[in-house]
Amino acid sequence: MSVQKPRTAWHDAFPQFPLPGHSGKPRQTGCTMLLDKRLGLSETRDLLELACDYIDIIKLTFGTSALYPETVLREKIRLIRFYGVEVCPGGTLFEIAIWQNRLEPYLERAAQLGFTGIEISDGTIPLSTYERRRAIASAKAYGFKVTTEVGKKDGTPIPILRMQQIIIDDLENGADKVIIEGRESGKGVGVFDKDGNVKEAELEALVHGLPCLESFLFWEAPLKSQQVSLIKRFGPDVNLGNIAPEESLALEALRCGLRGDTLGLCLDRLAAERERAKPGEVSSGGNFNADF
Repeated sequence: MSVQKPRTAWHDAFPQFPLPGHSGKPRQTGCTMLLDKRLGLSETRDLLELACDYIDIIKLTFGTSALYPETVLREKIRLIRFYGVEVCPGGTLFEIAIWQNRLEPYLERAAQLGFTGIEISDGTIPLSTYERRRAIASAKAYGFKVTTEVGKKDGTPIPILRMQQIIIDDLENGADKVIIEGRESGKGVGVFDKDGNVKEAELEALVHGLPCLESFLFWEAPLKSQQVSLIKRFGPDVNLGNIAPEESLALEALRCGLRGDTLGLCLDRLAAERERAKPGEVSSGGNFNADF
């Protein structure tokens, strides 16, 4: 059972948003993954009642879910799923399971608790290609949606070619999505420099040659500037992760052109379109279908 999508408050005034193109749920692109460090049941319910249409996955990050009272965790997972949102434990808990040689007990317990997804990462521990493939296969056997992660949490660089190889291998072995590491800070890791700016040359080198990347790549992008850059580069249907719960609506506003950063993009492109058009051929309509 899940809730029905409600009518938005401004629908009659704004039947279309300035920046169209964000897919509705259920979707494979334009997904938003939240980083949940501490939401209680009441906060979770309030968040989902307001913004469940704009949230696809909630990650109970790090190993925090191991600290919950069992009854609270079960109820929180039930609540998240009721609102049509996927839920998974953080990748750190998976790494601990590997380190302690307890992958099967970990997956079994995650299934018992009601989690719908598993994150497979090696941000802190070493993980061989064989172990990575085995973990993906084991998680899929339990019926989980599997998201893998590429990148080291200490910022140790991985050559672009090697990252591409890992991404392709993960997908060929059953992963549903692949996350590009961005950490909670979004600085000095992955495709971000020490100030959190997108390293555009590295980003372009990474995505070059990867087919249908918009459907399987998740970019961890906790900072607004990163979200804007990625939306401008890939469009509103880019998959974004490590989003703080309180930023759920703000991110959706960016995706829809309801915030100055991306509304400006629409206006700039409309101005360019008018400049190219012949006199008398420009429509006075208020919506602009941005071509990403």
